[in-house]
Amino acid sequence: MAVALMLLQLTVTVIVGLYFYRQLRGQERSEPGRRGHSHAREMEKLNALRRIRLSVPLAERVRPARLEDVVGQQEGIKALKAILCGPNPQHVILYGPPGVGKTAAARLVLEAAKRSEGTPFQANAPFIEMDATCVRFDERAIADPLIGSVHDPIYQGAGQLGINGVPQPKEGAVTRAHGGVLFLDEIGELHPIQMNKLLKVLEDRKVRFESAYYDPEDGRTPRYIHEIFENGLPADFRLVGATTRAPEELPPALRSRCMEVFFRPLESQELAQIAGGAAGRAGLTLNPEDALLIGRHSSSGRDAVNMVQMAAGLAHGEGRRLITRKDLEWVIQCGHYAPRLEPGRVRAPQPGRVNGLAVHGSHQGALMELEAVARPAPAGQGQVQVTGIVEAEELGQKGGHTLRRTSMALASARSAMTLLGMMGQQVADYDIHINFPGGAPVDGPSAGVAMAVAAYSALNGLPVRGDLAMTGEISVQGRVLPVGGVPEKIAAAIRAGLSTVLIPAENDCQRYRDMPIQVIPIERVSQALDLALGAQPGALVPPAPHQGLAAKPAQSRSLH
Repeated sequence: MAVALMLLQLTVTVIVGLYFYRQLRGQERSEPGRRGHSHAREMEKLNALRRIRLSVPLAERVRPARLEDVVGQQEGIKALKAILCGPNPQHVILYGPPGVGKTAAARLVLEAAKRSEGTPFQANAPFIEMDATCVRFDERAIADPLIGSVHDPIYQGAGQLGINGVPQPKEGAVTRAHGGVLFLDEIGELHPIQMNKLLKVLEDRKVRFESAYYDPEDGRTPRYIHEIFENGLPADFRLVGATTRAPEELPPALRSRCMEVFFRPLESQELAQIAGGAAGRAGLTLNPEDALLIGRHSSSGRDAVNMVQMAAGLAHGEGRRLITRKDLEWVIQCGHYAPRLEPGRVRAPQPGRVNGLAVHGSHQGALMELEAVARPAPAGQGQVQVTGIVEAEELGQKGGHTLRRTSMALASARSAMTLLGMMGQQVADYDIHINFPGGAPVDGPSAGVAMAVAAYSALNGLPVRGDLAMTGEISVQGRVLPVGGVPEKIAAAIRAGLSTVLIPAENDCQRYRDMPIQVIPIERVSQALDLALGAQPGALVPPAPHQGLAAKPAQSRSLH
């Protein structure tokens, strides 16, 4: 009986075992088929998506393919080539407004660097482009596409190595750029923690990883992972950072490791050239005069191309191959494109009206007209008023107190009045009003010479040359001190069609001797008065005050 019961139990066990065995075998046979069918379906969907293609955007079609195609940035490209082309390429930061060719220039200069003599860049050197505003960053270091991260065994998808408790380093953009260039757009927006990590990589030229799960004695860990944890991943590249910020807004530690190159804003004629080229690539005709209309209403190359694209759509809808001025006026109206500030032109000499020079925006020079009037006041009770400037600026907080300082332009006006009084002018007997038309928030010391000349001209009724512009800080003893932005200011005077510009002698005037304009160095305010008024100021006696004429409104500018 017992034997029969054991045989029955064994038989049932064998039958049940065979049943589950067959079930498992059937599942193994069916799963790959189902997975294969699903994978094939997904692959077909992917291929179907790839077969759908739209036309190439015009902005992509007009992207520079050669360095010669980059409009208006010859000096910036020359500097970038000097930094990257050669046996010792350096890190570099490109400053400038958006849409002026920074990315295209960096990519093309790398190609030129590969062909330069003695270059360390190989023919296959990569150009890795990232936008700092879009870099996904996790403070737990789970994911870091810029620097790299470690996939610890506790994370989903760790695979067979994770099952064995092995952490797996994952490379970031700095390693993919090894041997080439990492172009980091909007580098000024990078998270401070990421910035510090990047600076460490630039210093070490490698990325080091850490993990609490790494065991140097674990025999299950592959050799290459041991090598990465012990010696790091290679990250020997050259950083090209681009930013629209001012240099002083970037971390000093980053700036100290990089060369700096400025890409200037494009002029109206250059934007018109880009617009004409875009129209040609689109197979349309755009008259040069109409292209200038685009140049006067666009702030960057992208704006110019976008305006052409929209006008081209309008022309195509009406079956035309010509973009008309009416099309462009419609685009400007629909897009609310504001006209660019155009520099003034040579004008007739007028008392109290002076051409100053300024730098505004992204290091763009501009002509800045200022005016002054002087009215008699009770003896010794005259006042000085300056309008159109920043009267005070906040420096921040320190020790619980908010720090503010008087505008440097206002301080320059006060220095000018003190100086004129020392020159024998009866400043205290007149109400003197110096104005920067348009209510522009002007600040900076370099308006000093212009304010002194304008006030002297108004006090004495002497006309100021209309073909001359000036810049320079002044001291109360009459010295003209150096200022910044002189090349940009001279360029603005040239664009305005002026014949002469006065700059401080200490600004190395020899650099500008080949300019298509007369650049005169001055050391004293009296020299500016002689050249601007055409008389010996010391011999003049103040006549009745003269009312200066109003100037054209000017855009917001910042004086340096």
